[in-house]
Amino acid sequence: MISTVTTTSTVTTTTTATSAVTTAVSSADIMGYSIIAVVALIAFLALKEILSSEAHKNNKIAQFINGSNVAILPLLFIFLSVVVYKVATIL
Repeated sequence: MISTVTTTSTVTTTTTATSAVTTAVSSADIMGYSIIAVVALIAFLALKEILSSEAHKNNKIAQFINGSNVAILPLLFIFLSVVVYKVATIL
């Protein structure tokens, strides 16, 4: 008994047209996102400070504290840009 297996492959090509999409961001959107960023920054900084007392006891906590800068630095840049935006809109 000899069986034969045949395979067929289908190639599908898809072309997409690129179109420019403009998105308007209002001041209310900026305020909403900035509040979220500031709260997250405060939470990460507080968590880092609280856990720093336990860092010498647990290696995983020490690694978390060292790695938390990955989240803190971008949030800090967002905070600074919000401050600059607010100062620019006031002046």
